[in-house]
Amino acid sequence: MTLTSMLWGQEVTVPEYYTLDQNLSAKLHEIVAELGLDGDYDVGEDGIEQISLVVIDLNKSEPRLGGVNYDNFIYPASVYKMYIAAEVLHQVSEAKHSLFEPYVVRAPNDVDRSSELSHDPRPLLHNGDSVTVQYLLDLMITRSDNSAANCLIDLARRENINAMLHDYGWYGSEVTRKFLGRKFEDSDYAEVRGTETCALHAADFMYRIETRQMVNPWVSMHLKVLLGNQLDNSKLAAGLPGNAVFYHKTGWFSYWTNDVGIVDDGECRYVIACFMPLREDDALPKMKALSEQVYALIRNR
Repeated sequence: MTLTSMLWGQEVTVPEYYTLDQNLSAKLHEIVAELGLDGDYDVGEDGIEQISLVVIDLNKSEPRLGGVNYDNFIYPASVYKMYIAAEVLHQVSEAKHSLFEPYVVRAPNDVDRSSELSHDPRPLLHNGDSVTVQYLLDLMITRSDNSAANCLIDLARRENINAMLHDYGWYGSEVTRKFLGRKFEDSDYAEVRGTETCALHAADFMYRIETRQMVNPWVSMHLKVLLGNQLDNSKLAAGLPGNAVFYHKTGWFSYWTNDVGIVDDGECRYVIACFMPLREDDALPKMKALSEQVYALIRNR
C-alpha cells in the first residue's frame, strides 16, 4: 500500500519496501493523545504546526511502519546535519575528499559563541583554525556544532546534498540554509525558504543506515558510528533502558525539539523519528515519556 500527499509541489510517498501497519499507527496515535501531543501548536511567525512521528519496527520479516502526521514537514533544527554528513561521506567514498585532509575554517562560518553541550571539552572553532574533515564531521554530529556544519555545507555544496536527497525521493527535505543569519548567506541562498523535513524522510534515512543502503555500506557504517557517539541524550534517549544503544541525531531551536535514530537492545530494533513543535523545556519530559511507551510497545509486539 502506498500513500501520497503533496507539499511544496512534491509527492510524499511511503516506499513500497515498508508494510504500512495500521495497528502500529493506531497505538502511536493513542500514545500521542495520552501525552497531549495531538493538537495544533502556535509557533509564532511560522504559524500552526503539528507533531511528526514515525516508528519502523525492524523485528519482523519485513519492516513495518506506523506514524502520526508522518508527512508533515517541519523545521528539523540540527537534525538535518545528518543529511550533510551523508553527502560529505559520499564524496569521501568516491575519493573526492579525504577524512584526514585539512580544512581551514573561514568567517562567517564560525558562528558558535558557546558549546551546544557544556560537558564537551573541545574548543570552539574560529576563523583560521585548521582541522580535518573527520574532526568537523564528529563535531557536527556528536556536539551538533553549527560552525562545523557551515564548513561542511561549503565542502559538500548544497546542490550535491540535495541531489543525494532527491535520489531517494526525499523532495521537500532539501538543505537550503546554513546555520547563520541570512545577511551572511551565499547570494544564491539568501532568499530561499528555510530547511524543513518530515518524520518519514528522516526515518527512511535511518532505515537505510541500518540496512547499509545509505549511499553504500561504507557511508552507512561511518554514519552509524558517528550517530552512536551522540553526546546529547536528553531527549528520546532519556526514555530508553540502559541496555539499549541509540544511534541518533538531535535538534532543538526556539519552538522545535527533535530526535531521530535507531534503537537496538540486542533483541529489539526499531527506528524512531520524532519532531515536536515545542520548546525544549516543555518537550523534554514528553519526549522521555513517549520514548518509554514506544519502547514498551515495540518490545512487546
